Amino acid sequence: MPVTLGNQFKSAALGAAAAIALSAGAATAEVEIEYWQYFFEARVNAMDQLILNFEAANPDIKVNMTTFPYADYRTKVAAAIPAGEGPDVVQLFYGWLNDYVAAKLIQPLPSDPFSPSMIEEEFFPMVAAMREGDNYWALPTAVRSLALFYNERLFDEAGIEGPPETLDEMVEIAKKLTMTDDAGNITQVGITAGMTAQDHHWFREVLVRQFGGDPYLDDYQTVNYNSEAGVMAAEFYTGLANVHKVTAFGFMDEPQAAFKAGRAGMHIDGSFRIGALNKTRGLKWGVAELPANSEGMKSNYSSYWVNAITTKAEGEKYDAAVKFMQYVTSDEAMQIWLDVVGELPAKPSVGLTEANSNDAVFGPFIRGLAYANTTKFANESAQRQILIDMVQRIDLEGQSAADSIAVAAEAEQTLLDEYYN
Repeated sequence: MPVTLGNQFKSAALGAAAAIALSAGAATAEVEIEYWQYFFEARVNAMDQLILNFEAANPDIKVNMTTFPYADYRTKVAAAIPAGEGPDVVQLFYGWLNDYVAAKLIQPLPSDPFSPSMIEEEFFPMVAAMREGDNYWALPTAVRSLALFYNERLFDEAGIEGPPETLDEMVEIAKKLTMTDDAGNITQVGITAGMTAQDHHWFREVLVRQFGGDPYLDDYQTVNYNSEAGVMAAEFYTGLANVHKVTAFGFMDEPQAAFKAGRAGMHIDGSFRIGALNKTRGLKWGVAELPANSEGMKSNYSSYWVNAITTKAEGEKYDAAVKFMQYVTSDEAMQIWLDVVGELPAKPSVGLTEANSNDAVFGPFIRGLAYANTTKFANESAQRQILIDMVQRIDLEGQSAADSIAVAAEAEQTLLDEYYN
């Protein structure tokens, strides 16, 4: 049986929303606002619950939610808002913030009730990436970190007692879990691999740091992984396939698909994967914190989606949007999001409760927030592609890790220079 989510939210608990409504004052007429997010079933279900609760506490405000496929989402938002259409409150990936500000798609949050001092006191530190000057532009309901998922059935069959605590242990366990056919083709990987998924984050913010380096300098404006530490991290990562033979890049196309199919012993992914795995019949799985290096150093990566008020919102729609922002960033909303989506609360007051931080599923992700770093992207998709290309040069073309990482660093620095200059 899959691990089940605990602490299910009871829909009758509306205290936080009611308090917000009373403190802000009731609207004088019914107002409709639009909320947009990309389609991800668990996220849609969670937002349906939040909207239901918000409207119950604010009967004079109606929130209409629209979703789009992820591939179309940014294009739809960019076209709608300048035309005076689309959302009043919009969800965006934190790495897109600079683009949304530059395109004048969103407006800063009002300092009352979203004062920087209040935000920095109540939220986890990584949300500071949303601040510019004296204002915050957006805030998350939930944050993400990485952890190691492992297939408990495959572990039991191989006689492995538990998940690895170090990178070296991870490699040795992966060897025991890897299976090949008579022709030597891998039929079951010990650990998944693929920069197209979450591994580009694992490489930057975890492996480079664990091998003694810093991936960037100057507030993420200067590439710094073209170093001895970066080369060692790249050699370790590609060596999983080319030296230790415990994985194959492109195995079953997507790393998460291989794990869901029971064809991978271990898989590094984000907390957002919990909901999908929980619905996968026949998959018995567990979660552990990411393996430390040989000296016991741990590192992690944190990211998040945020909500922001668009430049379309004016007058009474703006006031309603502010109220809605207050609710979706409340403790109550964060607990609902954790229960339904599996993404971590953005506030320690919710995330670090004894029940949540010690939860068998959520706990490893929440504990990972204590040593997580958040990459400030100029262009997340382009920066990911640079690392995809780096691995392909090593894996398919036989280029040395040192040469390939030098090419990657030069390409990414050019991208950053063009963006920031």
